[in-house]
Amino acid sequence: MAGWNRVSVRPIEHVLDELGTANTLTFSTPCPGVGVMAVNRPDRGNSQTVEMFGEIAWFAQVLRQAPLRALVVTGAGGATFCTGFDLAEVGVIAQMSVPEFNDLVTTAETGTSGLRALPYPVIGAVSGPAAGGGLSLALSADFRFGDASTSFSAGFVQVGLSIGELGASWHLSRVVGPAKAAEIAFTSRKVQTTEAYRLGLLNRITPDGEVLEGAIALAAEIAEQDGQEVRAAKNAMLRGTEIPSFVAALELENRAQVVRYTSSRTAFN
Repeated sequence: MAGWNRVSVRPIEHVLDELGTANTLTFSTPCPGVGVMAVNRPDRGNSQTVEMFGEIAWFAQVLRQAPLRALVVTGAGGATFCTGFDLAEVGVIAQMSVPEFNDLVTTAETGTSGLRALPYPVIGAVSGPAAGGGLSLALSADFRFGDASTSFSAGFVQVGLSIGELGASWHLSRVVGPAKAAEIAFTSRKVQTTEAYRLGLLNRITPDGEVLEGAIALAAEIAEQDGQEVRAAKNAMLRGTEIPSFVAALELENRAQVVRYTSSRTAFN
């Protein structure tokens, strides 16, 4: 794996030790260069809590410094990706002041946006439902794998909230298009596997029970590429979704190509 040391920031052992203290998430490295972050509350449908929002933000910060080439995000247990916020914790939120709730929302947004902004590819391994905040978490990945059990639903309007949470409205409109995103948001209906694949919510459909394995296999394939080149490609793709001008996108791509050529000139000789 050429250039491995160039993308190493912190020893992976340090990352494993630090993230191993989390209560609601787990982190593992099934093969060199590949990390797996799992939402770890299978007894509660891998639902989110106030603590989890903080831990996702923490993971995103630490993983940015990790010597990884790809990250897989999944749900522990293999039956559920993430069913959104745990309604058993609604009372905790109800007791928050407006400034406290604003801090919570900011923390939660920091987590999903931090995962999206990781400098290497992020793959969602979505078994079972990804609902509400789980949909937002799945959409923070660059692309997603699923199987026959996979479903996506906004669910926000059913509990008196807006889909404008954790980047869901922005991501969903860009993945499936504004009109279809609006339909999904307004009805809160489930988008099942076949439709999800047709709309682009899923990149691949694996045999039942093999979603995580399939995502790890692709992550390992990505990890075999030159790490700096993949990071440059990720940056170009990420920024390209935020640039409204084609000319501006070309300028960004050209700068990136010059930088990569300058640092890899020996490959062209």
